Amino acid sequence: MSYTAPLKDMLFDIEHLARIDQVSQMPGFEDAGLETAQAVLEECAKLNEGVIAPLNFDGDKNPSSFKDGIVTTTPGFKDAFKQYAEGGWQGLQHPVDFGGQGLPKTIGAACGEILNSANMSFALCPLLTDGAIEALITAGSDELKAVYLEKLVSGQWTGTMNLTEPQAGSDLAAVRSRAEPQPDGSYKVFGTKIFITYGEHDMAENIVHLVLARVTGAPEGVKGISLFVVPKFMVGKDGALGARNDVHCVSIEHKMGIKASPTAVLQYGDHGGAVGYIVGQENRGLEYMFIMMNAARYAVGVQGIAIAERAYQKAVVYAKDRVQSRPVDGTLSAAAPIIHHPDVKRMLMTMRAFTEGCRAMAAVAAAAYDAAHHHPDADTRKQNAAFYEFLVPLVKGYSTEMSLEVTSLGVQVHGGMGFIEETGAAQYYRDAKILTIYEGTTAIQANDLVGRKTARDGGTGAKAIAAQIEKTEAELAQRDSANAKAMHKRLRAAREAFVDVVEFIAANTRSNPNAAFAGSVPYLMLAGNLMAGWQLARSLMVAEDLSAKGQDTAFMQAKIITARFYADHILSRAPGVRDSIVDGAEAVTALAIESF
Repeated sequence: MSYTAPLKDMLFDIEHLARIDQVSQMPGFEDAGLETAQAVLEECAKLNEGVIAPLNFDGDKNPSSFKDGIVTTTPGFKDAFKQYAEGGWQGLQHPVDFGGQGLPKTIGAACGEILNSANMSFALCPLLTDGAIEALITAGSDELKAVYLEKLVSGQWTGTMNLTEPQAGSDLAAVRSRAEPQPDGSYKVFGTKIFITYGEHDMAENIVHLVLARVTGAPEGVKGISLFVVPKFMVGKDGALGARNDVHCVSIEHKMGIKASPTAVLQYGDHGGAVGYIVGQENRGLEYMFIMMNAARYAVGVQGIAIAERAYQKAVVYAKDRVQSRPVDGTLSAAAPIIHHPDVKRMLMTMRAFTEGCRAMAAVAAAAYDAAHHHPDADTRKQNAAFYEFLVPLVKGYSTEMSLEVTSLGVQVHGGMGFIEETGAAQYYRDAKILTIYEGTTAIQANDLVGRKTARDGGTGAKAIAAQIEKTEAELAQRDSANAKAMHKRLRAAREAFVDVVEFIAANTRSNPNAAFAGSVPYLMLAGNLMAGWQLARSLMVAEDLSAKGQDTAFMQAKIITARFYADHILSRAPGVRDSIVDGAEAVTALAIESF
C-alpha cells in the first residue's frame, strides 16, 4: 500500500499550535517560517513516498542478513540511504557550522514522522546518528568534532548508541565493558554490547559507535561510567579511513518487528582492544549518554505517531474497499463497504483522533525545544525547557502506547485479513511493539515523570501546565458551539483529574513510594491524554474560526469533529484513570509477592 504524508495536518499544527511565526523570530531561525516549512515537508514527502516507503513491506519479508561478520541490508536500502544523505536530510536540524541546515526541531520533527511512516526500519539508522551528533556537539572535544561531525551530519558516516550488555539492561550501573588508558591519550575498549541498532550494515562507509565503558579503576555504579567514540574504521588526521578497528559484529537478532533494521551484538577488543576516544570527562559518560537518550526518546515518540498514521491510512483504504453486510440504518439495500458500519467508523475515528492528538502534542513540544535553545530571553528559555522536559516522557510513553492501540485497531478493521501477513496490516502492529520498550520502557518513562518531573518540585511545574490548560478552558467557555461546550466539559474534568493525581504523587512519593509508583504508568497515560486533548482543544477553536471565514471548510470541519471525538471517547477516560491511581494504589501493593 502506498503512503501519503499528511502534510495539511502537519502544517496546521506547525502554523497554529507550534506557532512557526514565533519560532522564526528567534536568532538563527529567521528563514524558517511557514513557507520554508511547507517547501521542506513537500520535498521530504516526495523522497519518502516515492523511494523509501515502497521498501517497507520488502524489508519485513527480506530483512537484513548476517554472514561471516558482514551485515547486508534489504535490497534497495543502500541506494535509498544514498539518496537520503545526498538530499541533506541527515543534517536537517543540525548546525550549519558542521554542514547541517540548521532548521528548527519544529520542522525537523515533522520530517521525522514522514520518514518513520514511510519505513520505520530504515528510519532507525538516521535516528541513532542524530543522537550521536547531539552528544558530540554537546560534550565532544574540538578534535573529535573536527574528525567526526561533518561526516555524520552529511550522512557519509552513521552513528550508534552502545549501552546495553547481556547482564545490564536498563540498569546501567551493571555495565562491565572496560576501557584502558593508553600513552597517546586514547583508550583500549573491551566488552560485549547487545541490541545495537545498525551496529553493522552496508549503507555507509564508516560507523561511529558511542560506547559506555568503565575506565580501569573507576568507581562502581553509574558514577564510574565513561563515554567513548569507537569508529568501525580508524580515521587519519586528514579524515581518510584506515585499518579496521577491533570491534566486530558477531550476530544480529531475529525480531518480532522492524526486521529490516539490523540489531547487532558487538564484540569489542577480542584482538588486542578496540581504539576509543573519551567524550568529555571520565566518569561522566551517563550524563552525556542521556543527551543522546533524551533526543532518542522524543524521536521514538514520533515513531509511534508515524506508525499509527501508516496503520490508519491502510485501514481507511481497506474499509472503503471491503464490501460486507448491509448498513444497519437501512440507507442502502445491498451490502456496502464496511466504512458505512458504525463500529468501523468508531475504530477509524479512534485511530485518527489518537494520531492527530499525539502529533499536535509532539509539534508543541518541538517548538518548546526550539525556544528553550534559541529564544533570546533567559526566562523564556527556562520556562520552555521545563515544559519540554515534562513533555518528553509523555511524547515517548503515551504516543508509543497509543500506537499499539491504533495498529491493533488497524488489524481489527481488516478482520481476518488483518491476521494474514500478506495484507501488511500486521507488520505495523509488530513494528509498533518495540516502541514501548526501547530507549526506556513505558515504566521507565513513568518513573521519570513521577520522580524528576513531578515529585521533585512538589508538583509545581505540573500544576503550572494545568493552569495554562485552564486558560484554554476559559476560551472554550466563551464559545456557543456544541462542540466547544463538549470539549470544555471533558477538558476540565481531565485537568481536574490530572491535578488530583499530581497532588497524590507529590504527597506519597517519599512517604509511601510503592503507592505513588504503582500508579506511575497510569499517571503518564492520563497526563499524555490530557496534553494531547489540550492541543486538540486549541485545534478545535482555530478550526472553528477558520471555517467561519470559509477557509478550507471541509478540512476544518474534519478537525472539529476529530477533536470532539477525542473529547468524548478518549479524554473522557481521564477521571477513571485518576480513580485507579488515587483509590486503587492499595490493591496494587497489598498482595504479597509470594501470592503470585
